[in-house]
Amino acid sequence: MTTTDTAGSYAHEYATAVLMRNRVPMPPVDFNPDWSDKPRPTKYYPGALSFPLPDMPPPHSATVGAGIAGEPGDEAFSLPMLGAMLRDSYGLIGRRLGIQANTDTPGYPWYARATWHRGTASGGGLYPCSVYWIAGPGAGVCPGVYHYSCRHHAMQRLLAGDVTARVRAAADLPDDSTQFLVVGVKYWANSFKYNNFSYHAVSMDVGTLLQTWRLWAGGQRRRIEPRFWFDQAALRHLLGVPPDDEGLFTVVPLRWTAAGATHAPPRAAAATATATDGASVLRRDSERSRVVLTFDALRRVHRETAESATPRPESGALAAAAARPVPDGGDRVALPPARTMDMPIRTALSRRRSSFGRFDGSVAMDGADLAALLTAASSARLPTEITSDDGDLAKFYLFVNHVDGVAPGSYEYDPARHELRAIRPGPPGMFLQRNYFLPNYNLEQAAVVIVPTIRVHAVLDAVGPRGYNVVNATIGAVAQNVYTAAAALDVGCGVALGFDGVSYVEELGLDATGETPLLIMLAGHERDLPGDYRHELR
Repeated sequence: MTTTDTAGSYAHEYATAVLMRNRVPMPPVDFNPDWSDKPRPTKYYPGALSFPLPDMPPPHSATVGAGIAGEPGDEAFSLPMLGAMLRDSYGLIGRRLGIQANTDTPGYPWYARATWHRGTASGGGLYPCSVYWIAGPGAGVCPGVYHYSCRHHAMQRLLAGDVTARVRAAADLPDDSTQFLVVGVKYWANSFKYNNFSYHAVSMDVGTLLQTWRLWAGGQRRRIEPRFWFDQAALRHLLGVPPDDEGLFTVVPLRWTAAGATHAPPRAAAATATATDGASVLRRDSERSRVVLTFDALRRVHRETAESATPRPESGALAAAAARPVPDGGDRVALPPARTMDMPIRTALSRRRSSFGRFDGSVAMDGADLAALLTAASSARLPTEITSDDGDLAKFYLFVNHVDGVAPGSYEYDPARHELRAIRPGPPGMFLQRNYFLPNYNLEQAAVVIVPTIRVHAVLDAVGPRGYNVVNATIGAVAQNVYTAAAALDVGCGVALGFDGVSYVEELGLDATGETPLLIMLAGHERDLPGDYRHELR
């Protein structure tokens, strides 16, 4: 099915409201989070049987550069490999304290408000994603539905029995698929702080997690290929998820070890299917908050994207929304070869963090580092089940403050030629800081500010409201690639959403192409001798 009549969809309205939110605030305008009644930082299933996951070092010490540039192989997952990937991506891997400019710093020294860092980035550091493992025969555990408890690095069993046939039917997957990861988002885990804006933030969080898995698995010669279109109602019923409380964003089939590819004899398999037919998770997440609020725009965009998850658009439908090519001509700056990123992926993920106001503009960034960051950004192509030779969705602009060999000004990145096309000369610091609305960064001190754009409304026209999830997952994947590359290059990095998107459209001349700037990514050297404390859990 190809979506043809989406102009009246609420996703269009929501995307416009997000772009305009610094000029026309999204309701509720007077909202303030009740921090004393905030939700738990992860879902909690009282009484669920759990088992710890192994955390073996990955067999292949792949580097960040190889993970970004390389093609994944077809080796199979195993339980130890799954455990290691989940630990490196969403598990708690250490505690950090630091003197920096973010507004929540006063609470960090208190153990009850400890900041535990993870390999994957998250908007506001809230990590609202829920990871479910639907295990079939040969998984090494009892077949069933499991929830990944990231704080314990353990799997909690929510349902016993082989229900993989129902996942295959819901996501239109082949019969030999026996293991699946499902990524959901419990909205209250983010909306308690960001209210109606939270859908925009959490759909990017899904992309950061998926890209961490793709980098990690690709480095281990394994494949992560997410599915965005599936029968959400069927999976919601299976997982016992209340319709408006949690959205299901993607299903990820895993190629499993040889033992996992074996099937029960047909008669036994039929009996198992019958026994689990219609079964669903009965356990419910225990909510800590005494008061849980609902937000109209969040609920409305969630319902529309969930309902449009079936039927699936035709393969190649995204081609109509691909980024427009960089215009020929104009002043060009040739970039040097990208610096080699030879840090192991696991090490880089453990070092990934946000700089929060530590940038030092007196130390210019090397052009090879900028080239590596832009290569990482443009390599973050998140595949979907409808992707063919569509062209890239994302395009990249940058504001240069302090980069050796590149004059201050604004530029458009041409990945085909590995060049910058000049847009406007002159130091952009005043524009950047004037259009940033949070106190945690001085954008002029960053060496460069990279701005990814996507033709959001063209995507929605091409594939319907579910395309909003693809847009933001793609941008989240870009952010995760840049964060990981920055860690490998030993340069500071930060990603922010608190900017006036309309001003960026005007400054970069994006009206004609229909591009929307979706976040800004800051990079540069940091001040020496930061006052930091860190404790690794490994």
